[in-house]
Amino acid sequence: MTDPNRRDIIAGATALGLTALMRTPAMGQTATPDLILINGKFTTLDRSNPSPQAVAITGGRFSAVGDAADVMAAKGPSTRVIDLGGRRAIPGLCDNHIHVIRGGLNFNMELRWDGVSSLADAMDMLRRQVANTPAPQWVRIVGGFTEHQFAEKRLPTLEEINRAAPDTPVFILHLYDRALMNAAALRVIGYTKDTKDPPGGIIERDAQGNPTGLLIASPNAGILYSTLAKGPKLPFEYQVNSTRHFMRDLNRLGVTSVIDAGGGYQNYPEDYEVIDRLHKDGELTLRIAYNLFTQKPKEEKEDFLRWTSQSKYQQGDDYFRLNGAGEMLVYSAADFEDFRVERPDMPPEMEGELEQVVRVLAQNRWPWRLHATYDETISRSLDVFEKVNAEIPLDGLHWFFDHAETISDKSIDRIAKLGGGIAVQHRMAYQGEYFVERYGNEAAEHTPPIKRIMDAGVKISAGTDATRVASYDPWVSISWLVTGKTLGGLRLYPERNCLDRETALRMWTENTTWFSNEEDKKGNIKTGQLADLVVLDRDYFEVPSDDIRHLQSVLTIVDGKPVYGAGPFAGDAPTPPPAMPDWSPVRTFGGYHKQTADARPSQLERVAASACGCASGCGVHGHAHADAWGSSVPVSDLRTFWGALGCSCWMV
Repeated sequence: MTDPNRRDIIAGATALGLTALMRTPAMGQTATPDLILINGKFTTLDRSNPSPQAVAITGGRFSAVGDAADVMAAKGPSTRVIDLGGRRAIPGLCDNHIHVIRGGLNFNMELRWDGVSSLADAMDMLRRQVANTPAPQWVRIVGGFTEHQFAEKRLPTLEEINRAAPDTPVFILHLYDRALMNAAALRVIGYTKDTKDPPGGIIERDAQGNPTGLLIASPNAGILYSTLAKGPKLPFEYQVNSTRHFMRDLNRLGVTSVIDAGGGYQNYPEDYEVIDRLHKDGELTLRIAYNLFTQKPKEEKEDFLRWTSQSKYQQGDDYFRLNGAGEMLVYSAADFEDFRVERPDMPPEMEGELEQVVRVLAQNRWPWRLHATYDETISRSLDVFEKVNAEIPLDGLHWFFDHAETISDKSIDRIAKLGGGIAVQHRMAYQGEYFVERYGNEAAEHTPPIKRIMDAGVKISAGTDATRVASYDPWVSISWLVTGKTLGGLRLYPERNCLDRETALRMWTENTTWFSNEEDKKGNIKTGQLADLVVLDRDYFEVPSDDIRHLQSVLTIVDGKPVYGAGPFAGDAPTPPPAMPDWSPVRTFGGYHKQTADARPSQLERVAASACGCASGCGVHGHAHADAWGSSVPVSDLRTFWGALGCSCWMV
């Protein structure tokens, strides 16, 4: 038996009621602080103490938050002091919906276009990675971007991909709607003229019936994910290394906690062995509350009967613990969003199957989360929840809907009455243009109606739904909440549905704690709470609103220990081992591409701007006016949304 680590000791002491023996100075003990932070602009989000001068940390918790002289008076010979140099410090960010366990297994194999501003730059990255990738490995770009973020406002063509990679398999996943593969990938996977379209997907073909390389989700993403699953996998030790690098990139962006929403093709407990290993070795740099996602259609009730009998809700500790069920409870209730196609109707058996599972969960006092994009799905699910509640009260269960882009006022009020919550994610920042094309600008103004949800008293928080669709950068989400804009620059929301900066930050900190049942344990910089804190490279409250999405951390602290440092704090946190394998895109390109404070436009953007006769670029298309004129969107009509309020290419 191995020696218990610090986390095991704390968990055991808590279980035995011995926490009084481990109290910090702020709780009546006289131990000296482990760490003191001074000379920072602290945003605590504690309304009773919003802007202190210094912070002390003892035993993994905030032990003093107040005047610099008082905090420094507790300094002992072993206390480490870090001067923040006047930088903004905030509570650690918590993503309410991410697939970090699954994403970590593959992170080191994936080339990321997240945050890249031009297709020219993205294709240059692809060509460089192709040259570095040995057979039989693939080059994979798995979500996290949208064509609208590129200056060119388009995806690469299949011809461009084949020229860049004639022999190395390439798989590019774009949102929930499509995947692009080169000829080499088609050969390796075995898609031929004789391959039939799978249920729910389309293999595009040329005039001779041969696959072109385009896979289309219709009406769900099954074909995209099943094809991706055919690629090579990393060995276990490499997956451990990969997960460490994914966590580190999240730390770089200021994330200290996540709620993992499970995921398709993620088996429990097998695919959780990597994260469990890191937890036992004390190498987690994120706090992870995980949900269990059903694994087999028509066997969902059996899944949850087995799990509720074998596992206990909240088993684990402050670093790694069970958070309940979902986001998938039954396959018949999954309304995957692809705003390029019509809303899917859930089958008639949905209510019966969902009721069986919800009864199991309610009887065992397990909270749940349920993926639901459309109000039609939400209202039918609420019928089930209300029926179960009449017999098994749901009071005190922290259950909630995920996404809820088109939720109605009536459904919001029904959720409020039942005591549930709504976890929103920034999927509209990636897909807002498609929603507007199909449903119009007026409908898009309330996707979702965040202010209305708050006014109804419904618990609400924010996250990303990374990694296969949107990316994992919290600042894109916070920017979306504040500005109401997509990554392509399209303004979706009027001011009345946007949030002020403090409220948006609370959506990513204290608000999320209800969804993991950790209220008053974290989410603020407050005496007694878990010591998770982020120091930013620029001041969140002072940068222009359009620069919010470019923010990142220079110092991230979890459990009172620095886990990421950059710039003047580069030596304050340990560095993980190099990414494995040695051809990993992470070694060359890192993770999320960030525009730094002194960044300049890309070469393509400079060329486009210099060749254009207009004084300033279009808010939607930049200087790529030809792409707009050649599109099917009516940008030339001043009377339409695109002409009057969105794209201004018609003016050139």
